[in-house]
Amino acid sequence: MAHQDYVSRSRAKNNKKSPYKKTPEPAPSSSLKVKLISAFLVLAIPSFAYLLWSIKDQEPAAITTPQQSPKPQKTQELPKPPEEKWRYVDDLKSKQVEVGEYEVVQKGPYRMQCGSFRTRKQAESLKAKIAFTGLVAQIDSAKGTSSTWYKVYLGPYDKKRSAEKDRHKLKNNAIHGCKIWGWN
Repeated sequence: MAHQDYVSRSRAKNNKKSPYKKTPEPAPSSSLKVKLISAFLVLAIPSFAYLLWSIKDQEPAAITTPQQSPKPQKTQELPKPPEEKWRYVDDLKSKQVEVGEYEVVQKGPYRMQCGSFRTRKQAESLKAKIAFTGLVAQIDSAKGTSSTWYKVYLGPYDKKRSAEKDRHKLKNNAIHGCKIWGWN
């Protein structure tokens, strides 16, 4: 049996009607319905217009009520308010609020370190990246046992919150890994 390529071959035209395709049936003639609606409208609109025209000059009927004889008005005092069921109203009037004395302890200035490098060139590169964010960084050298380390830091900050604010600014500019330390 020969191999047949079904993909490249065009689809055979089948003149049979598919049982899945439904042919739309012609809409029933609604000429009688249209004629009845139009006849109703032809009669209803002029009738309504005539009704409005006929009542436009009539005065509205006055509402008549029997004359009330004037009664002597007594000055009536308001009733006394009911007794309170709740005690919290009186408790609130005599409530004393205790005010605690708290001291805010300044933990001291803060410093944010963003990197520590063995070469000064790497530290200068990070300092330049930080400068593009609008912050000023400093480089400090520290002698280790075997070599010198160059630390890139920002600060001093009086409050930790301002250091956090600058750290988020650095994170948004793809400078990660900054840590906040107490200034010693």
